[in-house]
Amino acid sequence: MDNSVSRRQFLGRAGLAGGVLAGGGFSARPYAAAEVPGWPKLPPVKIHVVYLGLGGAWPKPEFDAPAEVARFNAHLEQVQRRLKDVAFVGKRLIANRLPAAAEEAAQVRDADAVLLIHLAFGSGEPLVKFTETGLPVAIFSQPFSGHDWMYLPRWQASGKRIILAPSSDWNEIERLAALLRVPARMGQSRMLLVGRANGTAAARAGEQVRERIGCEVVPITVQQVVDAHGRVDVREAEAEAEAYWIKPAKKIVEPTREEIVKSARMYLALKALMVERNARAVTIECLGGIPIDVLGYPCLAFSKLNDLGLVGACEADIDSTLTMMMLGYATGLPGFISDPLFDTAKNAMIHAHCVAATCMAGPGTARAPFLIRTHRDDNKGASLEVEMAVGQEVTCTKLVNLNEILISTGTITEIPDFDDRGCRTQIVTAVADAREMARTWGSGVLDDANMMTLLHRVVFYGNHANTVEDLASLMGLKVIVEG
Repeated sequence: MDNSVSRRQFLGRAGLAGGVLAGGGFSARPYAAAEVPGWPKLPPVKIHVVYLGLGGAWPKPEFDAPAEVARFNAHLEQVQRRLKDVAFVGKRLIANRLPAAAEEAAQVRDADAVLLIHLAFGSGEPLVKFTETGLPVAIFSQPFSGHDWMYLPRWQASGKRIILAPSSDWNEIERLAALLRVPARMGQSRMLLVGRANGTAAARAGEQVRERIGCEVVPITVQQVVDAHGRVDVREAEAEAEAYWIKPAKKIVEPTREEIVKSARMYLALKALMVERNARAVTIECLGGIPIDVLGYPCLAFSKLNDLGLVGACEADIDSTLTMMMLGYATGLPGFISDPLFDTAKNAMIHAHCVAATCMAGPGTARAPFLIRTHRDDNKGASLEVEMAVGQEVTCTKLVNLNEILISTGTITEIPDFDDRGCRTQIVTAVADAREMARTWGSGVLDDANMMTLLHRVVFYGNHANTVEDLASLMGLKVIVEG
């Protein structure tokens, strides 16, 4: 083993890697859908837009509603171009009265979601009328549009799938539209499962996943993966390995070229299986569940899938795979499944794993520097040590039991350099209270879980606390803040 390159030597004192600005923001706009070459294209998500309110006491008697609608429509055209995979339909201006809302609600049946632009004062009942369609509903309400926003907690408590952005920032509309995609996209999605499912009991039950979250879990045998691996042309795998891994790598430390090519064959094999079955995600029981002498580890394959805007997830962890899919659709960002641990001396959580995307700021952004290493548990195969961005704010989350979403936020403060221990890609994140997080780990909803299920969390660049809260409302989930 080459010990001449430590993590600290590799990363230096950097903090400018992989899609962040000095202030910690994204250099590429989040939320955009990935256009994945070679995969079947999903149809646009149809969002029925309704403008509610003609004017009156609020916002003001001389309010020009049609002029306001024209400005919003111009903004929606820009949002549609940026998101790439939504189509805004409807866009009618109606009175903020129950009869008008009932008539318009009858027209939205063919849509996937409803976006209400609240323009003028009403009783609240016209807004909630749209939840009776069974579609997820989002409301954008500028200040002084009226007081209808007050009823939202009551509606949510009664089980209505409705969210609200009471804001003067029109960019919030883009976030709402991105969130409204998620239920539809999950209902259109397939996940390939190779080997035995891991995770919470509910997540391991494919029929419950389909009913509760919408995603279809498609079992694939290990032999099918082996066969697909064998069908990959070696020359194609060599070209893939050279172009995507060997040339861009900062350094290849332990693996042989043959091992990297084997990993490239794994990516091409999984791609063929996914495209054939129209799947957007794959998870594999990779530790002890596949013949690594034949296939190698899927670490590099998963990394590229995540770079592309798809999902490759470790250890057949269904909970984490669903998390990566849902947040990926909502934000346009890949997740990093981690094995967290704590350092109370620094009030920090450490995240470590041998699979990491190199485009953590989203598909098409600059790839972070990386080393090609062995899988750390057994020093076999090929995996990555990715340089994540010091100073970047992150969200740590996971859907569990198909019912709760665990969440915490933090900021990457450093890259550990502790005797090259643990998984290859590592980050230290400052958190609110590391001691309390460690003491209450699992938050009472994972007490009967096995080690992997209790341990795993998924890390995303950015603070997505509001997005997770709103996504939970749209999907009928409970948010649990860890620590």
